[in-house]
Parts: sequence; structure tokens; C-alpha cells
Amino acid sequence: MRALLIVTLLFLSACSTSRPPVDDSLYQGLGQKAGITRIVEGMLLNVARDPRIVAHFRNVNIALLRQHLIDKFCAEAGGPCTYKGDSMAEAHKGQNISRSEFNALVEDLIKAMEAEQVPVPVQNRFLARLAAQRGEVIEK
Repeated sequence: MRALLIVTLLFLSACSTSRPPVDDSLYQGLGQKAGITRIVEGMLLNVARDPRIVAHFRNVNIALLRQHLIDKFCAEAGGPCTYKGDSMAEAHKGQNISRSEFNALVEDLIKAMEAEQVPVPVQNRFLARLAAQRGEVIEK
């Protein structure tokens, strides 16, 4: 009987424990989904004018890439989006992206965030989240 009481109490306490709220401060700092959309669009425009990397995007469905980037950035920033695209390793497989090409893309992203007046500390937090995936992109 005592064991049943303990199990019941544990079960009830587990049920009543609420999950901590998700930290969406980065998502908010990027301007929520509308801000992230503008950042992605600005980045893609910067890439289109960037002779260092534009060749990697010539045969890409830009509309689909745009949507995947919006979802990916939104999810990475702690927003309510779900990224359903390929893993970074799979998406970049066979592209042999160099470190300098990767850095060029990051520069284009930073320019887009600056154009949206995203504060530098917010930019740095976001870039740190994305940097964790750098190894899945470079020279794959």
C-alpha cells in the first residue's frame, strides 16, 4: 500500500510540474518571424551580388531555400517555427564549401542583420548558435 502511495505521489508531482518557458529572447531580438524573413531576404540579395559565393546558388530553388532558411533561423533563435529541411551535412554534401566561402556567407548574413538594425549582441548570440553547425557545412 505504501509503495502504491509513493508511486501515485511521484506520478502526480510529475504531472503537475510544468516545463520551463522557452527562452525566445533571441527570436524577439531578431524581430520575430517578420524580422527573420527580412534578414533572410536581405542575406539572399547580398549573396546574389557576392561574386565569391553566388555560383553555389545558381542551380538552387531560391524560393524553397528562402523558406527553409526562415524556418531554420526561426527555430535556431527559439521561435515557434519547425525546420523540416535536410540536415546541414546533407544539404551541403558534395558542395566542397571552403572556409572563405563560408565566411563570405556569414558576412552577407551580418550585412543583412545590420540593415535590419539588429543589435550587435543579438547578432553575436545568433551567429554563435549557427557556428555550432559550421563543421557540417565546410568541405563536405
